[in-house]
Amino acid sequence: MATEDSPRDDSRIREKLAQLDRASRNRQLLYLAGILVLLAVTAAGLWFVELTVGLLYRNLPGWTEFLGGFFPPDFVDLTQQTKERGIGGLDAIVQTILHPQWFVSSVLNAELGEASVLVSAAVLTVIMGFLGTVLGFPLALLLGILGSERVVPFPFNFLFRGIMSTIRAVPALIWALIFVPLTGFGPVTGVLAIGTDTIGNLGRLLTDELEEVEDGPIEAVGSTGASRPQTIIFGMLSQVYNGYVAWTLYVLEINTRIAIGLGVVGVGGIGQYIDAKISLGAFGTPSAYPQAAAGIIVVIAIVLTVEMLSSRIRSYMRPGENEGRGLLDIIRGLGDTKKWLGTENPKKD
Repeated sequence: MATEDSPRDDSRIREKLAQLDRASRNRQLLYLAGILVLLAVTAAGLWFVELTVGLLYRNLPGWTEFLGGFFPPDFVDLTQQTKERGIGGLDAIVQTILHPQWFVSSVLNAELGEASVLVSAAVLTVIMGFLGTVLGFPLALLLGILGSERVVPFPFNFLFRGIMSTIRAVPALIWALIFVPLTGFGPVTGVLAIGTDTIGNLGRLLTDELEEVEDGPIEAVGSTGASRPQTIIFGMLSQVYNGYVAWTLYVLEINTRIAIGLGVVGVGGIGQYIDAKISLGAFGTPSAYPQAAAGIIVVIAIVLTVEMLSSRIRSYMRPGENEGRGLLDIIRGLGDTKKWLGTENPKKD
């Protein structure tokens, strides 16, 4: 019996191996075809926008000369005091460190829409990003919950998904232009534009989080006789609390960058400062380019600071990260430079 079945088994094995080999070759051909299509579409796109190596090569000398005008950076506008005293270059940073009251004064005395002092413009940028995130969060939370099929049955949940998709389809820059007739040019327009953009982006992220919740806690809360809102709050939202906070912090990082870009349309902040200085340079004021470079350096500092702070807060929310620690200990831990730089030795059991 074993002898009779052996040739049949060998035939099945060979047939199975042949099928696997054909499937592997088909996948490879599919990948190759996909790469060729991608390259063809990319080449067509480059031809359509007329982006060529020759174009870059011809304009490279002028571009490098343009970039050379940005160095060395001039921080003469760092604070109101350095601007009034004409303290420029890197010396403005040194003097501001030696006179911290200059920094504090520029923060406290910053006028809304002020874009001629770097510290004031930077503070205004961060405030716009923060307020836009806070004001957009409630509606993002509401639409995020209603957009989940776990809360509102299909297809009615797509009404709320459609609202969020429509908001996301319009960039924050366009929202700012839409709000200009309502609030004029200024930080209020920036806050409204960022808040509206937050509703669409954050709401969609929250909806996706709710789609992944476990059924166990929901059934447990429902078995206690809880109402539908109580089941949503204690059975569903309790599972995604950390995820919601993490996504909100991530959107805050994005909104800080958006606030910088919105300065180009006149809502204030560091973006408006850089735009004004580059425009001055283009109209025959070469000294404005080094000041624009200083603004760009401040932008990098803002973005890195917000990202690092957000990253540290998210890390402290990981399960077990702060078990048995008090609130003050957690807050003090945010200033641990070893953790920020990733040089802390792992805990030993």
